[in-house]
Amino acid sequence: MADTLLARAAELQRRGEPFALATVVRCEAPTSAKPGAKALVRQDGTVEGWVGGACAEPVVVREALHALRDGRPRLVGLYGEGGRTPDRTEGVLDYAMTCHSGGTLEIYVEPYLPVPLLVLVGHGPVVDTLATLGQAAGYAVVPLRDAAAWAGLDTLGLGRRASVVVATHADSDEDALARVLQTEAGYVSLVASRRRAASVVERLRQRGVPSERLGRFKAPAGLDLGAVTPAEIAVSILAEIIQHHRGDKLADATPVGISAEPTEAVDPICGMTVDIATARYHSQAEGRTTYFCCLHCKETFEQDPPRYLSQQPA
Repeated sequence: MADTLLARAAELQRRGEPFALATVVRCEAPTSAKPGAKALVRQDGTVEGWVGGACAEPVVVREALHALRDGRPRLVGLYGEGGRTPDRTEGVLDYAMTCHSGGTLEIYVEPYLPVPLLVLVGHGPVVDTLATLGQAAGYAVVPLRDAAAWAGLDTLGLGRRASVVVATHADSDEDALARVLQTEAGYVSLVASRRRAASVVERLRQRGVPSERLGRFKAPAGLDLGAVTPAEIAVSILAEIIQHHRGDKLADATPVGISAEPTEAVDPICGMTVDIATARYHSQAEGRTTYFCCLHCKETFEQDPPRYLSQQPA
């Protein structure tokens, strides 16, 4: 099983598809999964392999998806009643083991992400230096120097981890940006003065580029480091791109004043956090939907819903 799973992981890496690999590193009986057991979690939440049952898998999937968003591995501990005290170790994400079998599992979850893409549209000293710095920082740099090369934009499949810097220094800036802002590129910026950047933003708005798309657009490009030379400007832009990627988990934050539907709920029986979209067990009581990690928690709740609902926020 492990060899098949690792071969699958290698295939996904070749295709540039993100995934997370979860490995059981320690257990205390009784547990169904043993050290070395593995599961592969893809970006859509599907699971191949085995690291435990009704308690372990939902936790691992949720932490794997978090890892794919922030790019950070994590060690997850599920501790059964009477298990070792989890607060002894810094860096372990602690969860209660609510399965009837009890036991303890510690599972290492590691994300595997494709090399981030850095697309440079245009030419000049800033772009040339940025290409060199980007390669040194581990980005896959794609230079599109002229209008003839821009056709390649449509074949790149720009996703959230892609960064695009436009520096055509001409009226064609708007043409390139209008196309890029139709994609899902996470970072889009323009090398220009503040005055020209404001003019470009206004013309893009007049072209009908939606406000939510313009909200992803950074102009002028780069952190305000007081950069003057082309090399310094390139450094400020790369620093901003790195800041964006390392803080990408903030990109999901809901703007102030906008109410978002909750994506997670707390199981009132065991206290486990449950992903609403994938929750298999839920119950309607007193005009509310309550979500559970497993059938046992659902059945316990349904024996006396008012008791548990009174302990939960409305």
